Amino acid sequence: MSFWSEKKIVVTGGAGFLGRVVVEELKNKGCCQIVVPRSKDYDLRKTAAIRKLYREVKPDMVIHLAAVVGGIGANQKNPGKYFYDNLMMGVELIEQARQLEIPKLVAVGTICAYPKFCPVPFKEEDLWNGYPEETNAPYGVAKKAMLVQSQAYRQQYGFNSIYLLPVNLYGPGDNFDLESSHVIPALIRKCVEAKKSKAKSITVWGTGKATREFLYVDDAARGIVLAAEKYNSSEPVNLGAGFEISIKDLVTLIVRLTGFKGEVIWDSSKPDGQPRRCLDTQRAQREFGFKAKIGFEQGLKKTIQWYDQYYKG
Repeated sequence: MSFWSEKKIVVTGGAGFLGRVVVEELKNKGCCQIVVPRSKDYDLRKTAAIRKLYREVKPDMVIHLAAVVGGIGANQKNPGKYFYDNLMMGVELIEQARQLEIPKLVAVGTICAYPKFCPVPFKEEDLWNGYPEETNAPYGVAKKAMLVQSQAYRQQYGFNSIYLLPVNLYGPGDNFDLESSHVIPALIRKCVEAKKSKAKSITVWGTGKATREFLYVDDAARGIVLAAEKYNSSEPVNLGAGFEISIKDLVTLIVRLTGFKGEVIWDSSKPDGQPRRCLDTQRAQREFGFKAKIGFEQGLKKTIQWYDQYYKG
């Protein structure tokens, strides 16, 4: 029998972009008992709701993916909300899991936890060598608190939780709302809509000099499920694809793949965000055999195709 066949798993955020793919990956691994709590039934910022969920389900494992999150603009508008909501969810999910003796919790953090000026590639041991980039620091610090809690609870209570740091994700089913989306879905939407409306130009935030690393959502889900099965330490682990691309080159690539023929106007009055992002991914490969498989251009083509076919806006 597989590791997963008898396990009962709670996946917070399991109806979201990453969550749906994680749930599918669990099913492919033979897991038949997956519970996805919905916010209308369980407010995961509230202790009572979490205790109710845990007592009703009696899970063998919790995979915590739920997050209140957005791109640079959304982070700038909601620093207090993003800090409070994410902090309370993480703290209470872990604390109640400890109290009710749930065997394992997988906490999924964020690349935004790293210092603004972190040496590239980002190594897990550099997490505390500076403050995160200001536009997303409240979100990053709230998610990073789960790492402190995981390590403290393992030390004092022997509670088994792990902490994963996925880089920027993209793929089919992403959030394409221009008010709150991240850079890839925002660019895809702008280019596709500009092409359809025969617009002469699109406007892109920043200077294009910042660099990013991107991980296809299927790869991220595979990494999370692998870690959930095989990794049992509170040392943080990066999940990434191990490459870096400038926003300028990313725009050029998406323009080409979408077939948009107009001009790209750079609004340098808008922030670039963190100057560089690229992860050292050796620990994930060493500890639980994870390596990204989907090539970047291949993943972008699949994402553009999905947007063209399914997105209704």
